[in-house]
Amino acid sequence: MNVYKKHLITFKDLMTPYEKTRAGFVSIALERNEKATSYIAEAKDLKAKAEHASNPSELKKISDIQHGLLTAAGISDKAAGHMDRQGHNDAIDGLIEKYLEPAGNHFVEELVYRFLLTRGDTLGGSMRNLVGAFAQRQFTRALVASLRIAGTSFYWLPKNNSSTWLEAKYSDPKDIESAKGLCWIKQGKSRTLMYNIKVPFLGKTGNGVDMSLFDCGWNEYSQEKASLPEFYIALGELKGGIDPAGADEHWKTANSALARIRKKFDEQNLKPELFFIGAAIENSMASEIWNHLNSGTLTNAANLTNEIHLSSLCAWLCNL
Repeated sequence: MNVYKKHLITFKDLMTPYEKTRAGFVSIALERNEKATSYIAEAKDLKAKAEHASNPSELKKISDIQHGLLTAAGISDKAAGHMDRQGHNDAIDGLIEKYLEPAGNHFVEELVYRFLLTRGDTLGGSMRNLVGAFAQRQFTRALVASLRIAGTSFYWLPKNNSSTWLEAKYSDPKDIESAKGLCWIKQGKSRTLMYNIKVPFLGKTGNGVDMSLFDCGWNEYSQEKASLPEFYIALGELKGGIDPAGADEHWKTANSALARIRKKFDEQNLKPELFFIGAAIENSMASEIWNHLNSGTLTNAANLTNEIHLSSLCAWLCNL
């Protein structure tokens, strides 16, 4: 029996129900509002301090708002770090001349407006990153649950640590959700799952495969292992975007990556398991994924919003 048929009967089982899409939008909106709160607090502080200036030029004399002025000038925090003092001054002078002085007595309101425009772009970028991180946490939560229910001990690699693996039984479950990697031993076989690693021999896909399962333990895994095709057991793509409008584009990106992976391993006469997990799966996309499953070009697939799907796929992964 094909492993995917444990949780999928027809292609329609892959499709995301409306109520799951709605719940996903609500979750993202709440997260966005939470993250926006700090930016609004910054804008309020900038406004309170800027109101001490009687005209735009005097803003340059208020030392505590210089970074805020740079932000209002459209300079991101990252860009500001690559500029010298003269560059900072030129950007602020441009802001004052082009936007604040023409605003007349409303220059403080214009300043705050410009500040929030830049912070809005920052928020948009962080939200795109957040969606991917949220999906990874959701999958990790399901994988950890599968390991714990089976009584399988495991180790995990913290996101901000490149080498120190921790034993899960001594760790906070919430911390594990942000793991960069997980490792377990089942039926005498050591397995290490790594997120978002570069796979040099895959070419363009080497920029980062979402999930890679290795035939080794945590103490054996290294960048050198990642360069050896024979150590790969499974590779997967994870797309957490919930917006139906972007579903096909996410699938096209994932499918292209999986096709490149398949081709490179075929050249080595190797056939690791390939799988796909997506949050937004529409009708035509579901049909295409189903065809890939039936033809064997994909081994497994699941809808991220379906707990039964995740449980089944994680159990399969843990037993490879």
